[in-house]
Amino acid sequence: MQESTTTENATAGELPGLERAAHRAERWFGEPFLHPGEDADVALAPGAARRLALDDAIEEIDAGNRTPSPGWKVRYGLMLGLERVLAAESPSTAAGTALRRHQIDALAGMLTELIAATQRSAEENGNGSSNGSVAELVEESELEDEEDAELVDEELDEPSFTGEDPGASRRYRFRHPTASGKTIAAAGFVEAARHLGVLILTHRRLLVDQFRRDLTTEGYGDRLTETIERGKEPLRADPITIQTYAWFARHGDELSRTAYQLVICDEAHTALGEKTSTAIRRFSEPLYIGMTATEQLIAKQVSDVFPASVDDLPLTDAARRGLIAPLRSLRVPPVAAINSVPIVGGDFEERALAAALDHIALNQAAASLYRDRFGATPGIVYAAGVDHAYNLAQEFRAAGLKTMAVSGRTPPRELAETLAAYERGEINVLINAQLLAEGWNSPRATVCMHLAPTASKRVYQQRIGRIMRTHPRKEAGIVVDFVPKGATHSERVVSLHSLLDSDFYREGARVTPAPRRRSARRARRRLSPAPWLVPVTQDVARRLAVIQREWQRVDPRFLDDDEQRFWATIAGRQIRFDQRAEFARKFAEGRADKGALETFLSVCAAENPNRRLRMTALADRVATRVERADFDDLVTLVTQAPPWEKDRAAGVRILLRAIGDGKADAPEQILGRWTWRLARSVRKTLDRKASQEFPEAKRLLGAVANSRGHRHEDNVAQLVRIAAALPLPVGAALLASAEGYTPRANGALDRAREELGPIQEIATALAESLPAPKAPARKSRRRRRKRKPAEPSAAQGTAPTTEPANGGETTEQAPEPPVEPERAA
Repeated sequence: MQESTTTENATAGELPGLERAAHRAERWFGEPFLHPGEDADVALAPGAARRLALDDAIEEIDAGNRTPSPGWKVRYGLMLGLERVLAAESPSTAAGTALRRHQIDALAGMLTELIAATQRSAEENGNGSSNGSVAELVEESELEDEEDAELVDEELDEPSFTGEDPGASRRYRFRHPTASGKTIAAAGFVEAARHLGVLILTHRRLLVDQFRRDLTTEGYGDRLTETIERGKEPLRADPITIQTYAWFARHGDELSRTAYQLVICDEAHTALGEKTSTAIRRFSEPLYIGMTATEQLIAKQVSDVFPASVDDLPLTDAARRGLIAPLRSLRVPPVAAINSVPIVGGDFEERALAAALDHIALNQAAASLYRDRFGATPGIVYAAGVDHAYNLAQEFRAAGLKTMAVSGRTPPRELAETLAAYERGEINVLINAQLLAEGWNSPRATVCMHLAPTASKRVYQQRIGRIMRTHPRKEAGIVVDFVPKGATHSERVVSLHSLLDSDFYREGARVTPAPRRRSARRARRRLSPAPWLVPVTQDVARRLAVIQREWQRVDPRFLDDDEQRFWATIAGRQIRFDQRAEFARKFAEGRADKGALETFLSVCAAENPNRRLRMTALADRVATRVERADFDDLVTLVTQAPPWEKDRAAGVRILLRAIGDGKADAPEQILGRWTWRLARSVRKTLDRKASQEFPEAKRLLGAVANSRGHRHEDNVAQLVRIAAALPLPVGAALLASAEGYTPRANGALDRAREELGPIQEIATALAESLPAPKAPARKSRRRRRKRKPAEPSAAQGTAPTTEPANGGETTEQAPEPPVEPERAA
């Protein structure tokens, strides 16, 4: 257990002594232990993280250490620096660049984790008696030398690490999307580590130079130093060294173990290979902060090397906050088939992909597509290899576009001049294979065209990050995917919708949320949304939810048969009368199959609340041949369903005419059963029609209805004889109106109906006996005529008088008509 006079004084309640100890430790390290306005008794309470740092600092001071030990810096240095930065009214870098909200969140999340780790370690070690000693080094071994000075070629499909990992508790990560300002967030950590040695690792030499420029701009250029090797003393206590992962994997064992207390890993998902991750685990003393933008690898591999997450900003939230440019999507159906292209190492094999895509006709079509859709809009095109990139550039220039191709073959000076010309607007389209997928940013870039599809979500997200920088003249970034418009997320090719797990695709619409601050509203829209959409998620429940919610805009041509019928069912229930013409075009243009049309008409006739739509749908449903089961459902619907109670006669008339025209596919016996069933449902109407044509019909029907026994059967026989002698429409109406009460009477009526004539003629005759539906009355727009003022009573004769009547009420008597004067001779 440590024994400190400061602790004893604090326990005794001597507050000035605690403040003096805090100022003493501040002069020793350089970071404040107490901030203005804080109560020392609260901020430095026993067990608090800063109190633990103060106790260990006083112990080292009393032991004669003129500077903090590397172990003390690792444990407390960054924590104290983050508290200083976040205590400011507006956290910023040394050059005064204010940190944005999500960058502050990353620093605050790191501070929270460090405080929790410090207090947790104190509880495990007995209330903070440990001095935070440096963990023992793992056994060193020589790494294989690599000739590639830029990248270490490592496969990500490797077994997870299972050995001892002493520095895992000091490795953290945060995820911010590309173009959201991770470099400034890194500068915020550098500002917090102003008294620590910082090592920054990135995966490309180009990014090393970029980090040097950015950190120099932010006011840390004087701290940049070369690599400090083992056995060499650093010239200053706060060096900043920037190197690549490839260099670190080869020379990590040569680094000084005391010069660096913080390691910042840019694009942490590229540090997952066996050699790089082994080097990170071997260099276990410092704190690690991994920065990444790739969402899909967070849960799988990045967490294996960087276990603790301090902040997570999804791409959609970044777009909603206005940190990145919104993204619009355009899907172009592919012409070349890549089904035979194998996937190696998580992505398509480059040579096989180039062989499938690098053709003159395809390159010319791609150039024409870009010219016709986007014109001079600046963009970046990804090709399937270096040769493909140069061939595409030739066709793009032939199409009149200012285009240049760059690759690893491009000399550094020429590459820098090309990128500068792109920024100046002298070049509008840059074509590359994978050179500009990471490490290059241009706010001017607006279009991202994936002429070479990818099966890697990590690669895809890095590509689209090139167009997510905001710009005053950029309304939104445009992503062009060469996939079918209805392709789901289960396809091998990654698209913007599969990356973001979107539910539907709408051509030209924003896939990311609209920013809250509409700063880009003045910019001209380069791609307008289409009026239709199609579900693209592979989850069945979510697809049906999209169809149910957006049935008016869903294009049924991209749905399977079951989904088309579900869409037709929803549309039949909810369509309005004024939408019928637009909706009918979807069927007329062949977007939906015949089964969907039949389902729509049947559901609309059965469940739509609009009477005119129900009538029209029923007539359209029987305009073509109808199967037996479907027609039977229609007969049941019209004769029994409550919605057809007021329109039953019109519905029966439509079905009877369909039977007469031969639209019902059923045997004669079934047709007869349907015909007389329909006729009986409207026998009151047919009774009136028969009575008009044959006056004795009312008496005959009355005698049948009011008699019983043998007299009833005699009356039925008389009615049957008379009906057979009458014209077919009158006789059919008379037989349909009659109802027997005995089996013998019913048998006589059934035989009479069968012998009356062919069933099609009977159905047509019954339909003609029913009244045609009335046309909808138009609203009268007749102008109301103004009344003339009343003339004096002397000229009109008798004036209107009022007399009390009906219990005191007054009634106005109309004046007598004036006597017309005689005409002059």
